[in-house]
Amino acid sequence: MANQNKPLDVTIVGGGMITNDLILPSVYHMQRLGTVNHINVCALNNLPLKALKENKEILDAFPGQDFSAYPALSEDPKKNSPALYKEVLAKMAPRQAVIVAMPDQFHYEVVMEALKNNQHVLCVKPLVLKYEQTVEIEKLAQEKGLFVGVEYHKRFDRRALIAKRAYKLGHFGDFVIGEAKMIEPYYYRSSNFQNWFTCENTDPFVYVGCHYVDLVYFITGLKPVEVTVSGVKGKFPNGNEGYMWANGRVRFENGALLNVTDGLGYPDDAAGSNEQCLSMFFEGKNKSGLIKHDDQFRGVSHSYLDGIGSSGSFFNFINPDFYRLVLWEGKGYKPIGYGYDSVAATINTAHRIENEVAGMPEDKALKARQAIIKEVDEKGLIATPANSFINELVVEAARMSILKDGMPAKITYGAKPKVELRA
Repeated sequence: MANQNKPLDVTIVGGGMITNDLILPSVYHMQRLGTVNHINVCALNNLPLKALKENKEILDAFPGQDFSAYPALSEDPKKNSPALYKEVLAKMAPRQAVIVAMPDQFHYEVVMEALKNNQHVLCVKPLVLKYEQTVEIEKLAQEKGLFVGVEYHKRFDRRALIAKRAYKLGHFGDFVIGEAKMIEPYYYRSSNFQNWFTCENTDPFVYVGCHYVDLVYFITGLKPVEVTVSGVKGKFPNGNEGYMWANGRVRFENGALLNVTDGLGYPDDAAGSNEQCLSMFFEGKNKSGLIKHDDQFRGVSHSYLDGIGSSGSFFNFINPDFYRLVLWEGKGYKPIGYGYDSVAATINTAHRIENEVAGMPEDKALKARQAIIKEVDEKGLIATPANSFINELVVEAARMSILKDGMPAKITYGAKPKVELRA
């Protein structure tokens, strides 16, 4: 009889900030729960891998757990191996899981490489920067019966889930106008961001503003039809030029407008680790409705004796809902929050697919895999190429607009959705 709870091997491609802060701890916990077996982490060189292995918080939370590092820690730390991940993926058994945690412009090639090696995929947002690439990924994954999830973790925030249900029940009315903000910390400028977050590659709207565009779509189901983004450029410490700030306006199919402000500039000495919020106003019969999420103020404040964290701040607004390590009934600490829930949802789905088809003839197994993937697409909780493709259209439009100093970019749907600058 086939093993109905066989864990998946997981390869994480990318050893940077999101792997340290969310992905590796989440995968470690899933390893403890029996969903994940062996873990690989592959990076450009071994410097971030050494930092991951020596991270005291992770060591305390996950005693005795480890990963295989590629390149090995014995390699020269100055040696870069940009194609090493391909060798690692090629050696994996088929139908395991690959997590893509690379800079935006590398997502497409890594996701496609994983699919070509018959692996399920979790990719950090945005999936890719071009709509046509999303279509290509969806088609290949569907043909092979492979699941692709996109890590739009705000879909798993309880605030968003409550709002989505209330909107569906008609409690708000019709969305008409809103504003969102996500300003990431200033210290990001001194991180590896300065090597890839350059004008020709990405901008704050694409990098974090996409979270809130996706969230409005998730809550309302309304499709964006026009995007206008303007940016403010600045220099990183290494001299590279990037968009440090961006402001976008998104028009939806019913005429509603969403203003989105983003940047890499939340003061390191300020209380919140960032600033993020969403306000949505609605029209009803002789009255209006409102959704207001002040996401950096979650009712918890800490003041420390010594400055902690990357910025070394003393007084902090604490977000207990995204990701925290807390006591549990097992060894060490466990991750909680919608960040963990989002990572776990995709890995659990891949695990479910493989265990439900275990022992089936390959033709029946493929149909069963495709049926489960369609079910997840239609439910719309986990972002997938099929149910979140509007994000790639918005990202493509945003890049087109910001590189033309804010010229509006129009999105048209139909049989072949496309993006073009408005005449």
